[in-house]
Amino acid sequence: MLKQLNVKNLTLFPGEHVLDFSGGLNVFVGENGSGKTHLMKMAYSLVATSEEAGRRPAQGVPTKTYLQKAYADKLLGVFKPDALGRLASRKQGRARCEVALDFAEADYNVSINFATNAQSDVQIECLPKQWIEKQALFIPTRELMTIYPGFVTLYDMHYVPFEETWRDTCIHLGVPQLKGRRATAMNALLEPLEKAMGGKVFLDKSGRFYLSVPGAGNMEMQLVSEGLRKLAMLAQLIANGVLQENGYVFWDEPESNLNPKLIKLIAEVIYSLATNGIQVFIATHSLFLLRELEIITEKNESKCFTQRYFALKSEDESVSIEQGDSLEDLQTLVMLDEALQQSDRYLEL
Repeated sequence: MLKQLNVKNLTLFPGEHVLDFSGGLNVFVGENGSGKTHLMKMAYSLVATSEEAGRRPAQGVPTKTYLQKAYADKLLGVFKPDALGRLASRKQGRARCEVALDFAEADYNVSINFATNAQSDVQIECLPKQWIEKQALFIPTRELMTIYPGFVTLYDMHYVPFEETWRDTCIHLGVPQLKGRRATAMNALLEPLEKAMGGKVFLDKSGRFYLSVPGAGNMEMQLVSEGLRKLAMLAQLIANGVLQENGYVFWDEPESNLNPKLIKLIAEVIYSLATNGIQVFIATHSLFLLRELEIITEKNESKCFTQRYFALKSEDESVSIEQGDSLEDLQTLVMLDEALQQSDRYLEL
């Protein structure tokens, strides 16, 4: 479990900020450009680098020599800046950017820093003693089913201006679907998604995804609506077991391109993941999604569902972070303020 993220002079966050996470669901809310995705990408980059290295038998134990390059490469791939130093806040002149992750398993703890003029140089202050064992998955706002064929090969062989999170997620999408008892165990999550899509997702031998619709044959993903393609991506990650086997899921705007009926399904999936030992991080603009999660939580009264909320607000060329265990703990909730103001404007009519 990731307990804490400490950032100092990171992009929009001059000064030091300490974020205390829940072992279940962690929600980032705030206006566009307030840095929600930056925080998730930073945590994801460090976690994924460690886990990916641990899957290589020849890698051995963590070393500074290996990780200095590996962390830098991952950050450059995920954020796509011109240079690593572009991720350091310039509000503090030439102050260094510092990032630390603290885990319940102290052997995973790591701390890095880099200067504003750094090209690809990361310094490691705290070296992890062992590799992270559970995978990290980053689900971007864009659906990836239509770009999947050949994307990983293209990304690895050529420079393409796409985030490395897309490549990582495409690798997860390509994992074969489960069969037998393990597949049956996924039905509770899969069935409502497949009902909403009107069919089942499958990957053919040519490397293309289709939606198999009963009575209508196989439909190319390019012909499926974008909202349903997002559901298809989620269904594939459930059907192949990837989503449930991850220790950390970072999900950027789960509600994008979905109508409220489908957002309710997404809320059910998020709740299921968070109550089954997966640490979930989401960035959202949807008050509907947050309220739906509250309704599900109250209805189920699950003691294993813990949550943490982070409200980001831009002010005086920086961003402040407010945090609490519920929405009611937050004084600054722009999405709620705007919803109430819209209601007032409507009633005035």
